[in-house]
Amino acid sequence: MTATSATRPRGTRLPRLARRRQLLDAAMEVFVARGYHAAAMDEIAERAGVSKPVLYQHFPGKQELYLALLDESVETLIGAVADAMRSTTDNRQRVTATFAAYFEYVAEHSGTFRLVFESDFTSEPAVRARLAEADRICADLISQVIKEDAGLADEEAYLLSIGLLGMAQVSARYWLSTRDEIPREAAEQLVSRLAWRGISGWPRTSDQADHPSGEH
Repeated sequence: MTATSATRPRGTRLPRLARRRQLLDAAMEVFVARGYHAAAMDEIAERAGVSKPVLYQHFPGKQELYLALLDESVETLIGAVADAMRSTTDNRQRVTATFAAYFEYVAEHSGTFRLVFESDFTSEPAVRARLAEADRICADLISQVIKEDAGLADEEAYLLSIGLLGMAQVSARYWLSTRDEIPREAAEQLVSRLAWRGISGWPRTSDQADHPSGEH
């Protein structure tokens, strides 16, 4: 078979980790193009330039291959949110950085983004569990800052963090579908400004300490 841009030449021996990376990259292309249900292990093997037995040596089935990609995808997103929280101690800049993390994720990792947010396999319990855990970790990172800064109860801070994450996800997804209309940085600033106007309404705990109830 003649190699094309969609297939890789067969016969090259690779170290195990390099081969795994090659298979994951090929699978990503197929899953994004066809969705989980229409993707076939035959096509993934062909795209990677390996035989099916080689593919099955690394991944016993299509679901395991998909979940390995999903794990990588959510780790990338969680890392981006964690970096945003650590990037500054200024909370307005933290909000901006969090929205920027989501916009960068959908812009620079369109394949992994589709696995996380637009999968046709989210009814699978193992997939739902991973996505729920990713949401929980990201929300925990944000809610801890909200709790410490605004003095809210755990449940209140967590609810606000879920709202911020939902806003970031939906706005970033919409922007991706219309990205030629608004530059990315302008879109990030627009929605982060809206979010900050809402969350900044809660007084800082340091302000509350400086101005106890009844004092002016």
